[in-house]
This record gives sequence, structure tokens and C-alpha cells, in this order.
Amino acid sequence: MVRGTAEVTLNDTVRTVNENESIYLPLGAIHRVANPGKIPLELIEVQTGSYLGEDDIVRIEDIYARV
Repeated sequence: MVRGTAEVTLNDTVRTVNENESIYLPLGAIHRVANPGKIPLELIEVQTGSYLGEDDIVRIEDIYARV
């Protein structure tokens, strides 16, 4: 996290990630990031692997009605 505090759900575990901290999300893990605070959340996402496209995303729940 670059700025703010994130509430990260990783499978069945919820963890708070603060500024200057990071979290690893394993391949295939069900995950979600929320901003529980008032400070805008800024983060850097780094993807690794041989395929980095986003067409493999499966949305379990989406309150923003994205397709």
C-alpha cells in the first residue's frame, strides 16, 4: 500500500494492510480489497506469470455491475 489502509479479504481471512506493507495473493485465491477509511487508497498491483491479461477474471460478487 502506498497510501491509506486497505481491508484485504483473502479466501476466508480478512487482514488490514497499512502504508508500506504488502500482501501476496496466490494464483486462484478469491480476494477483494476495500477501503475502510476516509483517506483515498493508493496501491501498486504487481502481476507475475506468463499470462498477464485480465480476461480470466471471475467476479464472484460485484456491486459495481461490471461485466
